[in-house]
Amino acid sequence: MEDEEIIELFFRRDENAIDALLARHGARGKRVARDVTGSEEDAEECLSDACLALWQAIPPLRPLHLGAYFVSAVRNAALMRVRARSAARRGGGEYALAIDELGDTLCGGDTPQDALETAELAAAIDGFLSTLSRDDRIMFVRRYWLLSPVETIARSLGCTRARVKSSLHRSRGKLEKHLKEEGLL
Repeated sequence: MEDEEIIELFFRRDENAIDALLARHGARGKRVARDVTGSEEDAEECLSDACLALWQAIPPLRPLHLGAYFVSAVRNAALMRVRARSAARRGGGEYALAIDELGDTLCGGDTPQDALETAELAAAIDGFLSTLSRDDRIMFVRRYWLLSPVETIARSLGCTRARVKSSLHRSRGKLEKHLKEEGLL
């Protein structure tokens, strides 16, 4: 079933929308949740939480890219689960490693000024990503947005872990330089 048909099921409040959504995008969502939480059981819970979030958001929302919207909802559910699990431990999957790699470069706060700076930072990162090669961009997004393990990224791109680590290291350096040029660091 195509995404538009699934969205129409949501708009009709047909419970088959959830089954169709999971059939089409569930495997990718579960992989993201498992990478973030490090747990199969937590990944299942995150899928359920994301399905509920979509059920509550659609309608009135009509996502342009249902798969991306669903994966973002799964990722958010997984991050909330990891944060709630233990403040001291700070994550059971790739969350802590990925965040540590980026360091304090991408911190945000709670004030309106912080929100503005976060929006500017997001725009600068979007611009930065457009300067990377396709593979480097995939590696960066999979590692720091989807929180995929380096091994998984290497396997999916048919390259070595060393190549992925090297690319991520170079990309972090380029990002830092780009953010300094933009006046954000």
